[in-house]
Amino acid sequence: MTLDLCSGGSLRRVSRRGLLAAALSAVAVCAGPMGAHAAYPDRPITLLVPFAAGGPTDIIARIISVAFQKSLGQSIIVENRGGAAGNIGMTMVARAAPDGYTLLLTSTAIAVNPALFKTLAYDPIKSFVPITELVNAPNVFVVNAKSGFKTIADMVAAAKAAPGKFNYSSPGLGTKSHLAGEQLRLTTGIDMAHVPYRGAGPAALAVLEASVQVGSVGLAAAEGLIRDGALTPLAVTGEKRWFALPEVPTMIESGFPGFVSETFNALLAPAGTPPDIVALLVKESQAAMRSPEGRQQALKAGFQVVAGTPEELTAKIQSDIVAVKELVARIGLKTE
Repeated sequence: MTLDLCSGGSLRRVSRRGLLAAALSAVAVCAGPMGAHAAYPDRPITLLVPFAAGGPTDIIARIISVAFQKSLGQSIIVENRGGAAGNIGMTMVARAAPDGYTLLLTSTAIAVNPALFKTLAYDPIKSFVPITELVNAPNVFVVNAKSGFKTIADMVAAAKAAPGKFNYSSPGLGTKSHLAGEQLRLTTGIDMAHVPYRGAGPAALAVLEASVQVGSVGLAAAEGLIRDGALTPLAVTGEKRWFALPEVPTMIESGFPGFVSETFNALLAPAGTPPDIVALLVKESQAAMRSPEGRQQALKAGFQVVAGTPEELTAKIQSDIVAVKELVARIGLKTE
């Protein structure tokens, strides 16, 4: 069978096979960039964590990697590249090919580091495409259960009565927990020195061992010791009370208006990653964290699920950058 088609004012004979080929070609052209990577992903994806294995961010990365492997049908390789407060790993992703095969799962460090380092090899906003804020968690101020302190007011009164005798631990210089401790020190005017540790776990144990009088740590690191009665939580630094410790007041409730300090974990891709790939990753990452399994694993790790939009993540990073820079300027903190 043949058809007569008009072309340039003249008639030409076109076979059914030729017509079909022309139609398929037109579809491919119309598909444009979307069609070029419609098979994504067709090879393993690297999920880079800019911190050592075993930490809170790494735990969330493992949850996402398992979920993505099921939903996307490809192996997800979690690669830990710690160092320089996360800057090494974040720089690697910023310089990676924007093809969806290298992703970044980072913490609040992406919003804190601009205030701590004079120069960065990446821009926290321009170098990445936001996907979603996966989870977040507040910090908590804890004391040894034998201290007798029950509230922040108790601890502050004791610190003022003994100038220079109080120390507080944190997971390290420039962490959100450290900044929360400095905010407490500045707000109350107490003379309390900072003792940095290599991680939230050691910082919490320092309070247990009475090496320091107060700890400013992420909830995940202290929750077990709190439940065992070894540590007393004085206040959490979230906007609301923590679901697993409903009896513990917030800093706002304790008389410190606007005192909010949370640590988030977020998923990002290199700038220039195709929009359709980003849209797929947004959909799958939100679904992974909102699933009963993902939610349960996040709660077990000491986080609450956010699974927000890319726009919300951008706003979060931008607002945190401004807030941290203001606090760091007041503290006079420098890491370089």
